[in-house]
Amino acid sequence: MPIDKLDSDRAEASGIEARVATASDLDGLVDTLARAFSDDPVWSWAFPDPGDLTIWWRFVIASALRYPEVWITGDYAAASVWIPPAGMELTEQEEGRVESLLGELIGSRASSVISLLERFETAHPRERPHYYLSLLGVHPDHRGKGLGMGLLAENLRRLDVVDGAAYLESSNPANDRRYEALGFRHVGSFTTPDGRNAVATMWRGAVLAGTAAPVP
Repeated sequence: MPIDKLDSDRAEASGIEARVATASDLDGLVDTLARAFSDDPVWSWAFPDPGDLTIWWRFVIASALRYPEVWITGDYAAASVWIPPAGMELTEQEEGRVESLLGELIGSRASSVISLLERFETAHPRERPHYYLSLLGVHPDHRGKGLGMGLLAENLRRLDVVDGAAYLESSNPANDRRYEALGFRHVGSFTTPDGRNAVATMWRGAVLAGTAAPVP
């Protein structure tokens, strides 16, 4: 069940007013998430030019909007991009465009970023159905207000109603404890191809009668 089909009053009750994004929200989503990740250790390594990161996020987010699992709070103050169980971040046709797009954006560095994307793919668990948190970010003008973790907490409350597990990659170690506070467990890690930046993989088991399912 898509998480947007659950009680829409829950977000307001939690203090976070969130709504499901549509295609018309693409520009606002891209602006917020590109700014949110402009100083991220991993993604600023992949795309040193913020303009290139903006183009890449537009490509990824536009594809994710085919699922009703992209959430916005405030006037694009924070956003979360989820991929549902059995879903894919990119379509098969879009996957075929990745190499050429990266070549256009970052030239000779494309091979290193492709290697990084392959590490994301290899680390991704496949054993159990789950919702995948592809992106979570807060616009820099709204940092420090708890909006990002508040939006994530609300998303997770909705997942708990449908007994849905969740998986994410933390590309900034500063966020690991925040995710752990919401029930995620560290299950693995990998680095950028040069070994300088680490990505933590994190799992939150489905919750049934208040008991978290075991990590796969």
